[in-house]
Amino acid sequence: MPIPYDLLALAAAACWAIASILSVAPARHLGAFAFSRWRMLIVASVLWCISLASGGWQSVQPNLVWSMAASGLIGIFIGDTALFSALNRLGPRRAGVLFASHSAFSALLAYAVFDERMSGQTLVGALLTVSGVMCAMLFGKRSEERHDWEADRGDVGVGVALGLLAALCQAGGTLIAKPAMGAGVDPVSASAIRMSTACLAHWAILALGVSAARAHQPLNLKVLGQTALNGLVAMGLGMTLILLALKHGNVGMVAILSSVSPVLVLPLLWWRLGRAPASGAWLGAGLTVLGTVLILSR
Repeated sequence: MPIPYDLLALAAAACWAIASILSVAPARHLGAFAFSRWRMLIVASVLWCISLASGGWQSVQPNLVWSMAASGLIGIFIGDTALFSALNRLGPRRAGVLFASHSAFSALLAYAVFDERMSGQTLVGALLTVSGVMCAMLFGKRSEERHDWEADRGDVGVGVALGLLAALCQAGGTLIAKPAMGAGVDPVSASAIRMSTACLAHWAILALGVSAARAHQPLNLKVLGQTALNGLVAMGLGMTLILLALKHGNVGMVAILSSVSPVLVLPLLWWRLGRAPASGAWLGAGLTVLGTVLILSR
C-alpha cells in the first residue's frame, strides 16, 4: 500500500526542519553560494548512483528533462541560494517565517495554472496551518533572547527580500515539477536532474569569477561533513519525498503540509538554545497541529 502523499509532505517538512539547524554553521562558514555549491555536488553524485543502480533513470522521458532542469534552476539554484543568504542575515527562525510563505504562493499558483481547489474542511485546515506557522515563528522569540542565531547580520531589508524570493522560487519550482511527476518519472532520478542542473549553474558562476560565489573561508573536513549531512537530509531525502508526494497529491496541499517545517524547528531550537519557545510559539504550534489534523482527516 503506497504511503499517502500528505504523510510524505510532512516527512519532507521534518527533513527540512532538521536540515535548517544543521545548516547554520557551514552556511556561515562558507557563505550561501559556496555552501549550496558543495552540498549540491555531493547530493547529485549520491542521487545519480542510486538512480543508476535502481534503473530509475529509464523512467525519464527526454521531453520531460527540460522541465525538471527548469525546476532545478528556479527552485534550487535561485531558491536555495536566496534562502541561505536570508538565513545568514536573519537566522533560522525569521528566515523560516518568510520561507513558509511558499505554501501560499504555491496554492495561488496551483489555482491559477491547474485550477486546483480545496473543500471546506481542507481550506479551513490549510488556513489554520499557515496561520499557525506564521504565528509560531513571528512570536516564537523571547524578549530577552540574545543568542547569536537571532542577531542581524547585514541589511535586514535585503534578508527579507531574499526570504520572500526563496519562497516564490520554491513555489515555482514545485509547480514546474508537477507535470513530470504526474507522468511517472522516478522521484530519485527527477531529484538528480534538478540537483545536477542547479549544481552546474553554481560551478558556472564560480568559473565566471563572480565574487559572491567564492567561499568566505576555506573548506575543511568538519565543514564538508556538516555540508554533506545537511544536503543528504534536506535535498537528498526531503526533496525526493516532495517529488514523490507530487505524484499523488496536488501542488497546493503538498506545499501547505510541507510548510510546517518552521514549527518543527521549535523543539530543535529549544534543544539547541536550552530555552523553551515563547508562548506565541506554542499557540502557533497548536494552530498548526489542529490545521494538519483537519487536512489529514478530510
